[in-house]
Amino acid sequence: MRLLLIILPPLFYAATMPVPTPSRDEQVCPLGQFPCGNLSVCLPQALHCNGEEDCGNGADEENCVDDSGWLQILSNMLAARSSRMVVEDEDDACWLELFPEQCLCWGRAVDCTEQDLTTVPLVSSNVTRLDLKKNKIHSLLDNQFGRYRRLEKLFLQSNRIWLISPRAFSGLSQLKMLFLSHNRIVQLEPRVFEDLHRLEWLMLDNNQIAQIVPTTFAGLKSLYFLYMLNNSVSQIPNASLCTEMPKLSWLELEGNRIQEVHRAVFQECQDFTVLILRRNKLRWIQEGTFSRLSRLVELDLSSNSLDQLPSSLFNGLAELQQLNISYNPLKEIFPSQFESLPRLRSLSLEGLEIHNIHNLTFQKLTNLSHIYFKKFQYCSYAPHVRSCKPNTDGISSLQHLLASIVLRVSVWAIACLTCFGNLFVVCMRSLLGTENSQHTMAIKSLCCADGLMGIYLFIIGAFDLKYSGEYNKHAQGWMGSLQCQLVGSLAMLSSQVSVLLLTYMTLEKYFSIVFPFSHHRTSKKQTIWVLVAIWLLGFSLSVIPLCCKETFGNYYGRNGVCFPLQSEPGERPAARGYSAAIYLGLNLAAFITIVFAYSGMFYSIHITASKIAERGICSREVTIAKRFFFIVFTDALCWIPIILLKLLSLLQVEIPGTVTSWVVIFILPINSALNPILYTITTTSFQEKVKGCLQTKQLELHESRKSFTLVTLQASTT
Repeated sequence: MRLLLIILPPLFYAATMPVPTPSRDEQVCPLGQFPCGNLSVCLPQALHCNGEEDCGNGADEENCVDDSGWLQILSNMLAARSSRMVVEDEDDACWLELFPEQCLCWGRAVDCTEQDLTTVPLVSSNVTRLDLKKNKIHSLLDNQFGRYRRLEKLFLQSNRIWLISPRAFSGLSQLKMLFLSHNRIVQLEPRVFEDLHRLEWLMLDNNQIAQIVPTTFAGLKSLYFLYMLNNSVSQIPNASLCTEMPKLSWLELEGNRIQEVHRAVFQECQDFTVLILRRNKLRWIQEGTFSRLSRLVELDLSSNSLDQLPSSLFNGLAELQQLNISYNPLKEIFPSQFESLPRLRSLSLEGLEIHNIHNLTFQKLTNLSHIYFKKFQYCSYAPHVRSCKPNTDGISSLQHLLASIVLRVSVWAIACLTCFGNLFVVCMRSLLGTENSQHTMAIKSLCCADGLMGIYLFIIGAFDLKYSGEYNKHAQGWMGSLQCQLVGSLAMLSSQVSVLLLTYMTLEKYFSIVFPFSHHRTSKKQTIWVLVAIWLLGFSLSVIPLCCKETFGNYYGRNGVCFPLQSEPGERPAARGYSAAIYLGLNLAAFITIVFAYSGMFYSIHITASKIAERGICSREVTIAKRFFFIVFTDALCWIPIILLKLLSLLQVEIPGTVTSWVVIFILPINSALNPILYTITTTSFQEKVKGCLQTKQLELHESRKSFTLVTLQASTT
């Protein structure tokens, strides 16, 4: 069976009537919480529409789909039309005497899809539907359809049409749907649609139309839907589009090159319900442009170049349900910008940095059920909205500084491992005697730097506990606070000093192994000066962004963990260049140096061992060489992901916040946690000294026990 939809204008108007929204009883739940359906249970905003059923009856995940605007219109239209469908049997005999043999025919409909036709075929004059899409038709000539007085639907999309003669559609007085999408149309002649008095749908999307002339649409007195997506229209005439199309209700101009809109364009368009101007080049909209669109349900101005909106631009849009102004370079949004939109249900502000955001901006939008921001932290300024997106940046969520339970547990475990591992090494190195005091000083210094990473993780974990359950209330304050800046600089200090120390220790080892006789051993004083210089350099790198706030902005406070791995589109050039210099300059150079140095050491030991008959002489060096792989591997495991992440971020590749959080909690501390094991605990010399110390202690304990026994025996005999 074939179902043929009949487009009826009265049904469209019925569908575009405002949809009543349930009133919200402010006495039931406190601000920021919403009821679980008919239960007397209230849940915070963050637990509604989060994909998990937190109410016993599942009411928190109901009515979460944002169907306001055109989705609501279409759903209502389809519901209304369901009782008015005309059903025709697909097996019915063709009622047309003439049609191409390669085409399909049923009833009064002909389908010639993908038949390589180059011209409009000849069919019976009583045809009501003619489908010619996906052919090779290149022109429509005068009076080409003149004999088809009963034609209601004409589909010509996906052809090669570039020429439409002025009288091409002459005689199509019953036509209701005309599809000319995906062709090569460059211009439309004035009054080309003059005879289409009953036309309701006109699809002109994905052509190359560069200009709109009001007289082009003369005669379209019944037109409801006009689609001109993805053309090359650069301007709308400074005259009302609806003079010739008084019933026009749905206008889509997405993906054109329109730069400005004047007040006169929509002044006679009182029946507009949907207006889409997305993905144009809009820089200016005259105040009062939308003031007469009292029936407008959806307005989309997203992805343009608007840097300001008049404070009263949306006045008069009493029935507006959905507004999208996302991804514009807006400098500010007035507190009263939306107060004239009492029925607004969905508001999209994605991609906008709202510096002057305030609770008053959204306070009067009592029917608002869905709101979309660039940052989830903004959700705290719209506590009366049930569904606020995004509810996380991958690192933090509305409730927790660390969004995942795995992160919240792991941060403490890794912090303990890092701090206590490095503290153990420092204590043991201090207690045990050593032959190479310079190397011991470097190892202790490295442990101190790595221990700072553990302290950083402890602080992040502590603030996660502090803000548990209500992080979003404190998110903006936390990221802009001095504590966050200091914590971020502490992590930067730890990571950079650790990198510099590892590079220095690697180079020292390289020269002592590769050039054992010519290498000059550094004295204790020289080692101290080098270590002091490394710490001063690391300290300088970490505090420069704090001392130059005007240049770097909030360098450390871009996320909840206060570590600057991601680069944002609005990031200041100085901050972007500084990050590139550290991660793609200093750290990358250090990593390459370490890789080449350990490769050189391994090669030197291998050559030396091969020249000596008795390989046992070099057994100790060979054992050390085997450990080089693990040292380089852990360095690569830590720094390659960070370097790649920073590179992709600088190239404006969107990186999920979840990746950043896992990098900061798991990858960044890898070296800090494993360095004590690699450079101390697993070394043969350290293990031998520990064994020797334990044996000495056992002997001393044995001697003390023996002495105690002798004294006891003497006392008993006495």
